[in-house]
Amino acid sequence: MNTMQLQEGIREINLTYLMLAQEMIKKDKPSAIFRLGLSKELVEVVGNLTPTQIIKMAASNMMLCRFRFDENVLLNLVTDFNKDRLMSQAHAAILMSSQPVEELA
Repeated sequence: MNTMQLQEGIREINLTYLMLAQEMIKKDKPSAIFRLGLSKELVEVVGNLTPTQIIKMAASNMMLCRFRFDENVLLNLVTDFNKDRLMSQAHAAILMSSQPVEELA
């Protein structure tokens, strides 16, 4: 994969992420805050972006979303496909809810 393909992939991910985030915010703001791991202020900003602003932000060569699995425990809980999958996912959600939300820079 060359640099141009990598940057195009990042742009596509950014656009998809921003559009999904906006849709989640419009449908259920409290749930979006939890699922996206963003502060109320940042959710307001993302929710009010115009299509032009979304396209400009998506054109960045940096990923706008990030993995929230900063710990092996969370990663293992989410990827564990044993017979107790629902319990693992619930445990992961509880642990993730205690993480601080992202702040506006």
